[in-house]
Amino acid sequence: MVRKQWRPDTHFKKIGMRKIIVSAWVTMDGVFDSDSMGQWFIPYDSVERQNYIREGILACDAILIGRTTYEMLAPYWSVMKNNEMGVAAKLNSVAKYVVSSKLKKAEWNNSTIIGENIVEEITRLKQQAGNEIQIEGSATLVQSLMKENLIDEFRFLVHPVIMGSGKRFFKEGMQTTGLKLVKTQTLDKGVILLCYQTKFPASANT
Repeated sequence: MVRKQWRPDTHFKKIGMRKIIVSAWVTMDGVFDSDSMGQWFIPYDSVERQNYIREGILACDAILIGRTTYEMLAPYWSVMKNNEMGVAAKLNSVAKYVVSSKLKKAEWNNSTIIGENIVEEITRLKQQAGNEIQIEGSATLVQSLMKENLIDEFRFLVHPVIMGSGKRFFKEGMQTTGLKLVKTQTLDKGVILLCYQTKFPASANT
């Protein structure tokens, strides 16, 4: 069976306003703990999963991340010089906005710290013309933006593992109204892609 190529821009038409897309890799019970990725993420690597991740990154106009995720990604990707994994050049050149009141310096190329007036600044970024602003991981940041109705879509790669314990993406207090399932896809090794739009797109309220 020939599988259709997943296109990250399928669900939103360009209407002159960017969308905030949450991209997260989790287990069936919602764990996304980087310390245990050797158990739930690495064993389920496949060409399909690599293609999905790469195409998603290449489609974004900007990346919005929290301090912890930034400090994990920056040292690794900033030293890549040969477009490793097909995404290094994009990650190093794309505009990156780090939401943090503690971070004083963001030396990774093309990085900007948003340390105050966070809702207003992110709303301003959304109102600019373009495609996607992606949030990679950054559960704490996602929680704060959910409360402000600034998330437009959630994209989860769900891995066929139940960890039973560990850091979970959705913490206590993270709540949203009904979501609209707009995309599902089964990848190799039982990994499932689930894409949900907010029932009332955030762009309608900004």
